[in-house]
Amino acid sequence: MTEEILDIRPVAPPEKHPTIFRRLDALAPGDALLLVNDHDPRPLRYQLDIERPGRFEWDYLAAGPVEWKVRITRTDSIS
Repeated sequence: MTEEILDIRPVAPPEKHPTIFRRLDALAPGDALLLVNDHDPRPLRYQLDIERPGRFEWDYLAAGPVEWKVRITRTDSIS
């Protein structure tokens, strides 16, 4: 398993979700992205569940108030 770190805080707001989705889509099954953010990325989780259902597992490692860390692991196989 490989885990990449993505600190999304310096990315401009309109580019945050597209940047995260590009990185998630590039993951191999079993690999993870450690997302670092300055707020709860819950809306991203809702979007991920709608647009890519069943493909990722979501685990909070830190939940604010200043920094949130979420490990998002790819669980499906690439077809």
